[in-house]
Amino acid sequence: MTACAIEPTAENGDDDPTPDAPCAITADGTYAARLARDGDSWFPERWTLDGPEPYAVPLPAHQPEEPGTEVQPMADGRVLIRRLSQRRHAFSLLYPTGPGTGELLLGAVECPDEDTVLRLLPPAPCGQRAYAVAVGRHSTALWLVAGGAFGPEHLAEIPGRCSGGVWLDRRGRMLALDREVGGRTKAIVVDLERGGEVSPLLQIAAGSDDRLLLADPDSGLLLISSDAPSPGKPRLGWGVLGSSLPVRFPESLRLADRALTPFAIQPGQVLQPESCAVGLRIDGPFGSWVGVWRPADRRLHQLAAPDGWLAGSGLWTEDGVLRLPYATQAEPCGVARLAVPSAGGLPRGGGSSDAAVDAVADALEPEAPEPVAPRPVPLQQAPLARLVTK
Repeated sequence: MTACAIEPTAENGDDDPTPDAPCAITADGTYAARLARDGDSWFPERWTLDGPEPYAVPLPAHQPEEPGTEVQPMADGRVLIRRLSQRRHAFSLLYPTGPGTGELLLGAVECPDEDTVLRLLPPAPCGQRAYAVAVGRHSTALWLVAGGAFGPEHLAEIPGRCSGGVWLDRRGRMLALDREVGGRTKAIVVDLERGGEVSPLLQIAAGSDDRLLLADPDSGLLLISSDAPSPGKPRLGWGVLGSSLPVRFPESLRLADRALTPFAIQPGQVLQPESCAVGLRIDGPFGSWVGVWRPADRRLHQLAAPDGWLAGSGLWTEDGVLRLPYATQAEPCGVARLAVPSAGGLPRGGGSSDAAVDAVADALEPEAPEPVAPRPVPLQQAPLARLVTK
């Protein structure tokens, strides 16, 4: 299952137990982890999501955690935690031990430069390893912080300042990052099995900022942010890894005075990117709610979010159910299930070729044509096509 977590921006009242902190979910949807709050104290909390009903296990340490502490679930049920103390980032694995919390120390990463920012990357597809990036003034260090043989391991030094982080395959080999060089941001790919070798991914226009927000390895669907169609104003678009079609920027993904952030793509739609449902967080003046969109439908469905939604967190099942974690006083660990109808008029059965995708898109084209941009580089000819979508 494809999922990713976005940090909420809305403030919570004193009586709301939901913290302003992200909720991370394993790639297979089995576990989630977040930094929960009890009064003024913060503690890690693991959620189990694959049973009949979700349930939470608190994992408090001997003292409360700092609000900016990062946590991430692992596939075996342990929770990785990153603690910062005087430019030293310490990593441990937490696990329940009867009435208490066990802790396995993994080591630390020193960041002597005060301008360096270290953060965890989204959960790896395998669930057995965890990665982090340390973003410095002129370069970005890629670290394996859990799952290695001898504690944190430095994997690569990447020129430029990197942000984002999207996995492009099920093996956890190909990692996409958004790299800023010379005042422009372009998405790149880091090959973890070739010593951190870097290759370009998105290069829509020479002067545009092109970022990768989300990807689905099954279908190859990519959600992209770029200001290529309207310089200085980023727009949401979509493309297909390995396709020769141009990037499209649908009008349905433009809402006045609203911010749209994709957080999950429906998995299992092999070779059918146009039928994949995408979950989006919609932020407006009065809060956050849920959007559901498919490339073929050309319309954005807006849905109310459950009370206490851990905004920007969720995952799809293969049969098209969007699962949204939430926490309220009455129900501190819950998952709302939104059943979304399948895309109408889409071909069933075999996979779709480039021509089929284009035909469906043209048949459903709105009156005002959506802008298109040149095909991202190198969606077709680079190693990504054979490694991810074939």
